[in-house]
Amino acid sequence: MSRHPDQPVRLWLAAGLLAYLVLPWYAIQDTAWYTVLGQVLGGPETASGLVQILSHHRVWLLLGVLGLVVAAIGLAVPPGKAQGRWFLAGGVLGFGGLLASGFMIGAKGWSFEILNRGFGELALNQFGIGIGAFVALLALVMIAAFGVARLGFFKGDLFVASAVVGCSVLLLLFIAFPVVKALHGAFLNEQGQWSLLALQERIGNERVWGLNCLAGGLRCGVAWNTLFLALCTATGTTVLGTMMALMAERSASARVQTPLRVVALLPIITPPFVVGLGLILLFGRAGVVNQFLEYAFGVPPTRWFYGVLGIWIAQMFAFTPIAFMIMRGVVQGVAPSLEEAAQTLRADRRRTFFTITLPLLKPGLANAFLVGFIESMADFGNPIVVGGQYSVLSTDIFFAIVGAQYDQGRAASLAWILTLFALGVFALQRGLLGKQNYTTVSGKGDAGIPMALPDSVRRVLNAVVYPWLAFTVVVYLFAFAGGFVQTWGRDYTLTLNHFKTAFALEWGQFGLVWAGTAWNSLFTTVKLAGLSAPVTAATGLLIAWLLARTEFHGRGLFEFVALLAFAIPGTVLGVSYILAFNVPPVELTGTGLIIMLCFMFRNLPVGVRAGTAAFRQLDKSLDEASLMLRASTAQTLFNVVLPLLKPALVAALVYSFVRAMTTVSAVIFLVTAENELATTYIIGRVGNGDYGVALAYCTVLIVLMSLAIALIQFLVGERKLGRRKTGASAVAVPAI
Repeated sequence: MSRHPDQPVRLWLAAGLLAYLVLPWYAIQDTAWYTVLGQVLGGPETASGLVQILSHHRVWLLLGVLGLVVAAIGLAVPPGKAQGRWFLAGGVLGFGGLLASGFMIGAKGWSFEILNRGFGELALNQFGIGIGAFVALLALVMIAAFGVARLGFFKGDLFVASAVVGCSVLLLLFIAFPVVKALHGAFLNEQGQWSLLALQERIGNERVWGLNCLAGGLRCGVAWNTLFLALCTATGTTVLGTMMALMAERSASARVQTPLRVVALLPIITPPFVVGLGLILLFGRAGVVNQFLEYAFGVPPTRWFYGVLGIWIAQMFAFTPIAFMIMRGVVQGVAPSLEEAAQTLRADRRRTFFTITLPLLKPGLANAFLVGFIESMADFGNPIVVGGQYSVLSTDIFFAIVGAQYDQGRAASLAWILTLFALGVFALQRGLLGKQNYTTVSGKGDAGIPMALPDSVRRVLNAVVYPWLAFTVVVYLFAFAGGFVQTWGRDYTLTLNHFKTAFALEWGQFGLVWAGTAWNSLFTTVKLAGLSAPVTAATGLLIAWLLARTEFHGRGLFEFVALLAFAIPGTVLGVSYILAFNVPPVELTGTGLIIMLCFMFRNLPVGVRAGTAAFRQLDKSLDEASLMLRASTAQTLFNVVLPLLKPALVAALVYSFVRAMTTVSAVIFLVTAENELATTYIIGRVGNGDYGVALAYCTVLIVLMSLAIALIQFLVGERKLGRRKTGASAVAVPAI
């Protein structure tokens, strides 16, 4: 029995009405919404929306009710454009009215002085939205989206319309709004007045745009420093990540593949300053390399490692795993039949690789380069640890915010440069890929064996990848040895006291006691990262699907806003969240939810880019065949498309989880005593000189995240493409 076409609208109307009747409308700080469900008929803080209107005279909330009523009238109209107008009018009236009133009326009455002058003081006020307001607003957004679909947009597909409109609202509210709120400070002068000259004065100087690159060493302006470093890092991580992916999927034997993947992903599950510390122990002034050079050749120790070289090596460690995860799925998706066809036409393996295999990797290469470029620009941890005198925009922005000057205008002006750089590379990537077709996974069976790599390519991979992996292991051995010795540099006695300090367990009068000082931060971090990672991955892949499979006005802007959080340094994003969500209508400062949202939208672009690269390899005929068999768009997405996106799903889940566990800059201003995170605990220990406990905590985090990655890969599983694996018994197809 087929479902009634208006059933989704009815469900969302019911949800909106129930939100007004039985859910607390406003959020109460430090109080969970479900603990006050029995008080929705009570005071102005806990009452439901309907009680707020009738008993507490907050009449502006009637706008949401009117919107639901208008939409309900549309149910009496047959499905079509006329009904769509009712749905759209109701959704826009309710959502727009509630949102406008939320911004105009705050905790002390009118939020803007111009309203006070025009209408006089307002005796009533309102708090930040709670669960009731959230559900009502969500229902109104979905109803408006259904109205858009009924008007003929998105081919009348309710699921696609709701996905586009819903994701657009999320991106505008949690990325565009806070970023614009922070960046607009670049156009305010010292008196707080709007002025274009203020931006020019802050960034139009020698420190930002100087070009004295050859005078006394690398002394370019901070903007050119950042651009040069980002290009070097993006190129290096893309090339190295692609090499690792090719070796993992096409070259290494089965017994080598698992260790290769584990070591390749090791840097991504590590707090950023750990890599820097390990590199300093190796190459710093008192590091092993300098000590050896002095002992063997009489070369006095110097600070040669600090600067652009040190930052580049540290960023190569940090961001190569992202490129590897993106490229591994793309390499898996290359159809062996295409390579076999080339070899049948007398092309040898080398020519096939460079004319067939490598060009089919272009979407992944472009996405890996874009992510590496943006990550490098926004990176704060590595430049602050090993940057020396080499200044980049992210560190200048940080010191502008936390320094004694607290120049938010300068920080916003420098962030504009980062945003424009990201926009330029994003436009360049779209121009290079254009509308070319890279489909390699279709509905046809393909049981071919992936072509073995040419001998010359394999030798190059072995010569580059294995030394890099060995270098990775050495860096981590040095970095984490500090967690097992008494005092690094003075007393190398083996000890477990640092682990006991952080993670001691005791048996008390009332049972097991988590006596270690690090337990609270670990539990909070795992909880928030575990909750945010699935939502981040799902949203990222949904946005990637919309970008790859749907055409709509504003699609380019939609994609750029999804990437905007990546282009903004973490410190700026954290400050922007404080500025945007410290007052009604969205009042989140001091809660765990604001940290979760920061995790989610900060890490969202990796899921988008990984999904976009994967979707470019999937033939649209797969979707079309499913739809022709009367499957809905949602069924097609979950039952046909999603199983073919397992590599991208693993990449998004792994990255979202581990970056939430190890991020520093984006949340440094958002944590509180109740919501302390692992990284802030570690930074506190480092600040106190307690490196042993800090490194012991990092060791525990790496073990924990390794187990989490293994669990994610086990639960998601491998993508089944019906292809045979290369093995000892497999023989490469010879050239004819």
